[in-house]
Amino acid sequence: MKPFKKIFNSIVGVNPQESRNKLFRDLMRHEARIGGELFGKVPANRRREFFCLDEHTWVWHEEWTDKNGEHRVMMTRYDVRPNGVLKSQNGSHYQQVSPQEARNLLKAAEIYVNRVKQEVYSFV
Repeated sequence: MKPFKKIFNSIVGVNPQESRNKLFRDLMRHEARIGGELFGKVPANRRREFFCLDEHTWVWHEEWTDKNGEHRVMMTRYDVRPNGVLKSQNGSHYQQVSPQEARNLLKAAEIYVNRVKQEVYSFV
C-alpha cells in the first residue's frame, strides 16, 4: 500500500491541506473573474475582479494602464454591517455608502451569487 500512496501523493500533492488551499485559491480566482464580468466584457488592457472575501466583505478590484502609460489600481472594499455598508478605496478610511450604492452592491452580489452557482457549482 505504501508504494501506491507515494505515487498518488506525487501526482496529487504531498500535503492534502496544501492541495485544498490551492483548490480554494483557484476557485476564488475563477469566481473573481466571473464577478469582474458582471457589468460587461472586460477590455483587453484591464483586469477587473469582484468577489466575496468572507461573509461580510466584498471586493471590487480593477487594474489598467492609463493614456499616459501609467499602471493604475483601484480596490474598493465593502464591509457589510448590521447598521449599513462601509466602503474603503485603496486603503483609505471607511465611509458609509449611500442607500443607492448599498442597493447597487446588493444587486451586484445577487447577480454574482447566481452566476457563480450556475457557472462553477452547477454540478453539485
